[in-house]
Amino acid sequence: MMLANGGVLGLMHKDLPQPMRPAAASWRIATLLFAGGSILFAAQGLNPPGYTLVLANGLVMFGLTGYLRALRQFYGLQDQLWVVVPAVLGTLALFWLTLVSADAGGRILVVSAVWSVLMVASIVLLISQERRDGARSRRVMAALFTAVAVFVMFRAGYYIALGVNPAFSVLGAGAWMNVATPMVAATLPVIGTTAFLLMCSERIRRQWERAASTDYLTGLPNRRTLVEMGEQRFDHARTSAPAGGFALAVVDIDHFKRINDEHGHEMGDVALKHVAARLQSACRGAELPARQGGEEFVVLFDHLTPQNAHAAGERLRNAVAQMPFVAGELVLPLTVSIGVAVLVQGDTSFDSVLRRADEALYAAKAAGRNRVEVAA
Repeated sequence: MMLANGGVLGLMHKDLPQPMRPAAASWRIATLLFAGGSILFAAQGLNPPGYTLVLANGLVMFGLTGYLRALRQFYGLQDQLWVVVPAVLGTLALFWLTLVSADAGGRILVVSAVWSVLMVASIVLLISQERRDGARSRRVMAALFTAVAVFVMFRAGYYIALGVNPAFSVLGAGAWMNVATPMVAATLPVIGTTAFLLMCSERIRRQWERAASTDYLTGLPNRRTLVEMGEQRFDHARTSAPAGGFALAVVDIDHFKRINDEHGHEMGDVALKHVAARLQSACRGAELPARQGGEEFVVLFDHLTPQNAHAAGERLRNAVAQMPFVAGELVLPLTVSIGVAVLVQGDTSFDSVLRRADEALYAAKAAGRNRVEVAA
């Protein structure tokens, strides 16, 4: 099953997005190492038992190291030397305890310690990604590592209580534990590989959802998201008691065509990013800035009254006007004109509020630009 899962992951490798491929490759190699160790354990009666035990345990420990490395790569963390240290030290210790001192109890403690360190590191990493990655598959993976880690610690305690001696045989006293160990350990490469593929699948789905709802240039919500959120907030404001509080501002960059004509469209794109960042920095709480299209943005407000509508618009205008656009040696003062509309009784839809804010924007343009007008 381990070999089959590793093979399936290999077949799917090229179908994964480029950023996920290093993690998938590490996970596949780790699964194959795990499988190799398992094969050696199964065939230890056909080979010199001392060398076979060292090599088999070493492959499994490096397999667990590979899983930790794959998870770190999946979450964009850089490779670090400490990740391989437990497996290296564990393999050297096993060599001594198996071929030199023949200490079965020490060998079991070393293997349990290395397994525990590597799995606890994987658990901590998975738990630390809770805010960034709410996928259920990540929780399944963390639970899987936790279950195996608990079993390994219990196994070590069981053998310590049993009093393992140098003549200990895996087929003698405590044999039931030796049957249970590979069955439990195999859940990592078998079930774990399925969970890892689900983690990849869920990330791809989230990326597509984000791409469908986000403006590719500025990173702000796009028009589709703006309309969805605007309609939701409009309906909530209409049905809540007391009604009202919903408002929006239409923001347009002044003389943007001149930037494109004089400095090129690439510089215009950078200017759009600059304004988007300034608007985002000026928003508070649940206020939502979005790109409507071209050089036009919309900001959704909650709990905004007609009395403070102008001040909210001025906050946005000042955020752009007070920080000039700088790109290399080019320094351009940018300004925006803003039209603000607050929900009134005559508004029947989100579009009607947007239309009134648009009219206020045209009034601001006509009055000289770099100013805020509030719709009547």
